[in-house]
Parts: sequence; structure tokens; C-alpha cells
Amino acid sequence: MKRIVICVSGGGTNLQTIIDACQSGMINGKIVLVLSSARKAYALERAKKAGIPSVVIHKDDYPDMSACQKARHEAIMSAKPDLVVLAGFLGILPKETIAALPFRIINTHPALIPAFCGKGMYGHFVHEAVLAYGAKVSGSTIHFVDEGTDTGAIIAQKAVPVYPNDTPDALAARVLEQEHILLPKAVMDFCNDCITVSNRTVSIRSAAGNDD
Repeated sequence: MKRIVICVSGGGTNLQTIIDACQSGMINGKIVLVLSSARKAYALERAKKAGIPSVVIHKDDYPDMSACQKARHEAIMSAKPDLVVLAGFLGILPKETIAALPFRIINTHPALIPAFCGKGMYGHFVHEAVLAYGAKVSGSTIHFVDEGTDTGAIIAQKAVPVYPNDTPDALAARVLEQEHILLPKAVMDFCNDCITVSNRTVSIRSAAGNDD
């Protein structure tokens, strides 16, 4: 059973999908820590209800960003994770953590990478950019984290249509529906040792016959 750390900043609906999948047995893993970059994130309440330990590491509680990053790195590594999932995490993941856990950190992005990604492209900024550009499709991407911004190898993607007269909220809701499907599936595949990476290509084999 894999040890999972989830990093959050907001409401935690993606966290909830992983909690539910672990409890149902879909995911052969256990969430051992929820780390939040925000003090009032509702995700912390979800963790509490599920009996999952949580910690808040907010940048304003430290003398500088370096100290905050050191605390985040130590909190994550002390949990001895097999997998770290960034589920709506708006904080900055320490470079030391990324270096220590290659191909063991997964992120969600609310667009089809490599479109509408990179610096400044998060949350509603993504959906506003999609609509402003006049794109006909958007979607959800699950990818591994490397030292770049949204540059890691892609695990899964799902497109959603962009409708005439769409709003950022309406588009965000359709994308989030796909995140709720793709993210727990990616975590399940990781925990079943079904994911391999060659260069930038991610392959996912069937878990049939897997004893895990």
C-alpha cells in the first residue's frame, strides 16, 4: 500500500475524490498527510472528517520564502511518501522536494497542456485565457511535476467543449468534472505500479493480473 501526501490550497474537491477512492479500495494507498498552503482551506475540514493528519504551512508564518520552503520540504519528506499529489495547490513546491521525488509527484492542470499553461496560468486565469483566445476545446491534464512550470510528462488528458457565450465559471465546472475522473485514476495506476515513463512518454499498463 502506497503512502500518499496531498498538497492543497482550497476547497479540496479533488482531495475528496482521492479520499473516497482510497476508502472504497479503488486506490491501493493511504493518505498519510494533507499539507495546505492556506489556513482556511476547506480541504483541511475534509481531511479532519476522514481522520487524516494535516498541517498548514503558510508563507506569512515564516521570516522568508526560503524558510517556508524548508518547512514544506521537511513536512512532506517526514511523511515518507511514495506519491505526492498537488490537488489545487497554489503554493510553490520546494525544488528539493521535486529533486528527491522524481516521477513521484502528480499535478492537475485545468487545460490541455501545452496550451494555456506556464507561469501565471492557474485557476480562473486559465479559463479566462481560453475564452479570450476563442479556443473551441479545453480540458484537464494530469502530469508529473518537474522543475519547470507545467512541463512534466503528461499522464492523462480529457478534452471538454468550449461553448458559445461560455463563462469562466461554466467552463471551469466542466473541466473539474474531468479532473474528478482523471486524478483518482492516475493515482490508482501509480499505486498499482502500472505507470512507466520513457523520455516524455508515459505508458499505463492494465492492472489485470497484478497482485498488488
